[in-house]
Amino acid sequence: MPTSLFSNKQLIYRLFQLIKPYKAKFFLAMFAALAVAGLSGAQAYMVKPLLDKIFFEKDTFFLAVLPFAMVALFLTKAIFYGLNFYLLEQVGQTVIRDMRVRLFDHIHRQSLSFFHKTPTGEIISRILSDITLMQGAISNVVVGLLRDFFQVIFLLGVIFTMDWKLALLSIVFLPSATFPIVKFGRAFRRISTTMQEETAKVSNIIHESITGAPVVKAFAMEQYESKRFRAQVQKLFTVIMEEARYRRIQHPLMEVIGGIGMALIIWFGGKEVIAGNSTPGTFFSFMTALIMVYEPIKGVSRINSIVQQGFAAATRVFTLLDIVPDIEDKAGARPLPPFHQDITLKDITFSYDGLIPVLSNINLSIKRGEIIAIVGPSGSGKSTLSNLLPRFFDIQHGSLLIDGTDIRDVTLESLRSQIAIVTQQTILFNDTIRNNISYGDPDRSEAEIKEAARAAYALNFIEQLPEGFETIIGESGVRLSGGERQRLSIARAILKNAPILVLDEATSALDSESEREVQRALDNLMKDRTTLVIAHRLSTIKNADRIIVVKNGVIAEEGNHESLLELHGEYESLYNIQYQN
Repeated sequence: MPTSLFSNKQLIYRLFQLIKPYKAKFFLAMFAALAVAGLSGAQAYMVKPLLDKIFFEKDTFFLAVLPFAMVALFLTKAIFYGLNFYLLEQVGQTVIRDMRVRLFDHIHRQSLSFFHKTPTGEIISRILSDITLMQGAISNVVVGLLRDFFQVIFLLGVIFTMDWKLALLSIVFLPSATFPIVKFGRAFRRISTTMQEETAKVSNIIHESITGAPVVKAFAMEQYESKRFRAQVQKLFTVIMEEARYRRIQHPLMEVIGGIGMALIIWFGGKEVIAGNSTPGTFFSFMTALIMVYEPIKGVSRINSIVQQGFAAATRVFTLLDIVPDIEDKAGARPLPPFHQDITLKDITFSYDGLIPVLSNINLSIKRGEIIAIVGPSGSGKSTLSNLLPRFFDIQHGSLLIDGTDIRDVTLESLRSQIAIVTQQTILFNDTIRNNISYGDPDRSEAEIKEAARAAYALNFIEQLPEGFETIIGESGVRLSGGERQRLSIARAILKNAPILVLDEATSALDSESEREVQRALDNLMKDRTTLVIAHRLSTIKNADRIIVVKNGVIAEEGNHESLLELHGEYESLYNIQYQN
């Protein structure tokens, strides 16, 4: 997935756009930050009367008043600081929560082509790892930067009030302290981007090796996977250590620059005190304010790598959010009326890459209630044809009409609500049997769910389980057999009760006994439905109303089982290959 480049200004602007819904809390937090900054300036200013009035002039009035004033000042500052921190932290965490949900929803609005092109591990990394790193940027930039900015402004005011000549010297010197922040910031951004890319690759290897565990074990490739993972983790380690080397240099460099600056100011300020042009209280008050100014700058230096990681993560997240789905409702799309007549494919041509056509000049009409089987050799375009009906992909040329309405003119939700799909790769969730059957309509009654299971010939094995419909079936239904998983997916399709049904190699992965059980369930599912059957095993589609033979992306033959055998063409060749023994 390519990553767009955003400037710091663009990133900060987009981060602040996320805060807009919570501006009331944000501005209250900013008021508290102003109070903290003003009180910090007052703290620095109080050093002057503390030294001059008490320790040099020995004024008992100030000795009696100043300690209470300092306690009140520190207590007030602590209250405002706590309010500022809590409110901004709440805003920052709320934004992160919203971003996770927004990113998740955005990913699920993408077409299937997005998931074909993007590794699962990378998607997971962006939702979890990148959003977590963004949290660091929001917490440190939004929560800390503005508060520290106000504090610096107020403290600079104190500095100029105390000694304008020293203040000018400080102002000239302070930019040198920001040089490492800017210089190292570019390196941290580059390293952070690489680090997150390598982290995504680690996540992808973990996902692949775990989901592919049966294959890994069957081929005794544990050592190979361990070696592959170790190599990727080593790449990530190398990047992390490169960042550590920059951090190792940046912090000591800031300390040295700060030390040199302080030494020059002490030398110049000390001369002024000795010459009688300034008082010790004024000088130490000035030094206190200057140190308090330098602390936020050092703080920025310390969190620079975290901020740059957050900005790099924000870049990846915003890049993903900027992806426009290939397939979405067009302006003015209307709901598709209930299907009642026919499905028509007119002059359809489709290509995945825009260059090599997978389907060419497909013309087909399917009447309501018909069972249409599509057969052909592997790679002929059978599954592609079935994926066009629910608009998993959009055709480049031609049109697909339901009751005379182009499916691109209706809403995706209304289109897909009228189509049920059962595929070779059974998709189930790590949830209860009940929730898997009622997926898509969780409000269905107990009786309806049970009846769907009975119609799918799944009720017997479900009731034999210790927890029945409340049984957790594991990831992808791993605790069930292949036939049991497929019958659950059929029960789910039965409960949906859609008028159009797509069966894509629904029994090809099953053994003969499981296939017979599942075929009985499919027979119930197909009753009174317009069905498109993508089949490899020709024995499962002999009773279809029509059989469409697809070869090299075109319809080569069309008819029923007997008429196609009489043609002595492609269908007969496929039939002979399967039954020659």
